Amino acid sequence: MRLSLRFIIPLAITLAAIAYAVVPLVDRLTLQWFVRDLDIRTSLIARTIQEPLGDLVRGGSRTKVLRYFDRLIQDERLFAVGLCSPERKLLYKTITFPASLSCTTRHDDAMDVEGRVVNLDRGPVHVGEYELDTDGKAYGYLVLVHDMSFVQRRSDDTKKYIFYLFAALAAIVSLVTVVIAEVSWRGWVAGLKAVIRGETFGFAETKMRLPELRPVAQDIRALVRELESERKARDESQINWSAETLRAILRNDLKGEEVLIVSNREPYIHVHRDKRIEVQRPASGVVTALEPVMRACSGTWIAHGGGSADRETVDATDHIRVPPERPAYRIRRVWLSEEEEAGYYYGFSNSGLWPLCHIAHTRPVFRTRDWNAYATVNRRFADAVVHETRTEDPIVLVQDYHFALLPRMIRERIPAATVISFWHIPWPNAEAFGICPWREELIDGLLGSSILGFHTQFHCNNFIDTVDRYVEARIDRETYTVSYGGDQTAVRRYPISIEWPLTSKTMEKPVAQCRADVCAKNGLTPDTVIGVGVDRLDYTKGILERFLAVERLLEIDPLWIGKFVFVQIAAPSRTSIDEYQDFDARVRAQARRINERFAGKGRAPILLRIEHHDPDEVYEYYRAADVCVVSSLHDGMNLVAKEFVAARDDERGVLILSQFTGASRELPEALIVNPYDIDQCAAALRAALMMPPAEQRERMRSMRGLIQDFNVYRWAGRMLLDAGQIRMRSRLLSRARERKPLAVRAV
Repeated sequence: MRLSLRFIIPLAITLAAIAYAVVPLVDRLTLQWFVRDLDIRTSLIARTIQEPLGDLVRGGSRTKVLRYFDRLIQDERLFAVGLCSPERKLLYKTITFPASLSCTTRHDDAMDVEGRVVNLDRGPVHVGEYELDTDGKAYGYLVLVHDMSFVQRRSDDTKKYIFYLFAALAAIVSLVTVVIAEVSWRGWVAGLKAVIRGETFGFAETKMRLPELRPVAQDIRALVRELESERKARDESQINWSAETLRAILRNDLKGEEVLIVSNREPYIHVHRDKRIEVQRPASGVVTALEPVMRACSGTWIAHGGGSADRETVDATDHIRVPPERPAYRIRRVWLSEEEEAGYYYGFSNSGLWPLCHIAHTRPVFRTRDWNAYATVNRRFADAVVHETRTEDPIVLVQDYHFALLPRMIRERIPAATVISFWHIPWPNAEAFGICPWREELIDGLLGSSILGFHTQFHCNNFIDTVDRYVEARIDRETYTVSYGGDQTAVRRYPISIEWPLTSKTMEKPVAQCRADVCAKNGLTPDTVIGVGVDRLDYTKGILERFLAVERLLEIDPLWIGKFVFVQIAAPSRTSIDEYQDFDARVRAQARRINERFAGKGRAPILLRIEHHDPDEVYEYYRAADVCVVSSLHDGMNLVAKEFVAARDDERGVLILSQFTGASRELPEALIVNPYDIDQCAAALRAALMMPPAEQRERMRSMRGLIQDFNVYRWAGRMLLDAGQIRMRSRLLSRARERKPLAVRAV
């Protein structure tokens, strides 16, 4: 116990000193937080009562104004209200309005300042001022006085809780210290006794050299090394996630393993344009996320070659090195006939699986010929994976719903491969998925994966429920693993992201220059307030609902007519599908109708740009816009939201984000809306356009910090680390199966 006291007493003194130093800091922080909350509350109250108060003041009835003020101070925290004239003369006040306060002092800009704390005889109060105007003309300054006595009460409670916290912490740490000290002492004594008896460490090592124990020792040492490496890599607070981090994981944790990516869409497309070959980057969230990863891993990307000049640019083995300006990896292009593309891509994938998985009220279409084409193309890509593999156990990243059958096909032909499948779109509930006639085959294909990833835990839960309902498998809901057909699949949540920092050349251009260039391209005046939407022309993206919200904004607040312009960038998509052709026509008609309605009163409010835009052009619009709207009706993640935030290094601009995107769970500082509620979306637009710069900075700074920490390299790194852990376990189990059991000597 004396030895334990040597630890406990200094520990108690240290904790007491920390508590003594922390309490004043907590007091200051608590006061700052409450003052900020009261600033926001003051602004909200002032904006709310601005219009009715203006009507009362213009009516000239002093009694009605004072009665209105008396109703306001029924709030337990609002102590007093006063109204000053533009000349800083006190016109109206409640009975409780302190005599020591006057209108003679004011800030330079009462619309965008923090309130001040004033100490009165009764205690401290918070005084906030707000300039009131109607039709652009100021008619006075509203003075709101909040009682701050509750701050002292809460401060006392906080001190009490801190005391209890440190007391409990001291007790727990002391208990742990005593236990560890006692165990350590006993272990030291036992070791000393072993040395005295001649049981030295050298003798122990001699025993470990016995032939029958040597394999076990090797496996244990390998396991310790792997676990230590994993522990270090998983200490994410110490990792600066970057391309170099991924390369280090491949080099140290995966020992330079071969990495292959399989997706339908290729990262670079070659097309004929004016008698020359042009390189394009497709408008795809999958490409946006994976291309930086592939540049870091220097592997092979297997994709469908669909560009008009793709065949002319590959070598004899259908490969091409990319990016064009600095080749870092290679693309292996797979060629499909028009019939195969029509059945596999336009048919089963995008007329069947896409509407099945998205709740956008479009009926999925399933045809046997489309299914046959889907299976054929999946086998074609499996052949390409086998042909490209240079080792017996590659890491294969299978991307999206186009290749649900591919993991099983790879597993059958390359049993030692580690297959990581990522489903980039939502996974529906089990009942909805049951619509698909080939549901068991799709589940069987996906369960060929070593790891199956989704954007959100909700989609993981839906997949587990679907497996439980339609196939015979053993499900461990604690570890989220599925054992099926002798293989085990880990179902994991990996929220996808984008690279940080952005490598677009547009980021080198000042925001002011981007705005000037965008205005010049679109014939806008420099004072135009710009909104932007960037999407594929797809019925799940909520473009029609977005236009209706713009129309509703102009209805409820006509002051924005001619001042606000919304630029919709819409990349053409799946144009051979009837639903997409119909949606294209509806979008154009809607934009034309709204523009005709408001064009006579000023500039057309919607600029529809249905054409391909390079990433640098898109980032220019992001940097120029005052607000970005993402109104998806149903989405897996949606990287447009993250791209907009990453592009705004000036910490300005407002993001309006649909609650039905995975991104809304990561970016709560955005204005979250239900895209089906047009009035709510219009109100969010109005709030975004009127948001003070200080609030924009706070929201944007928080979102940028999250995207910086949880970037695409971290997304890929987590999957690769999990893959490394699975490979290590499988190799240990394989060696254990191959090893013959030790013979038991008969007595």
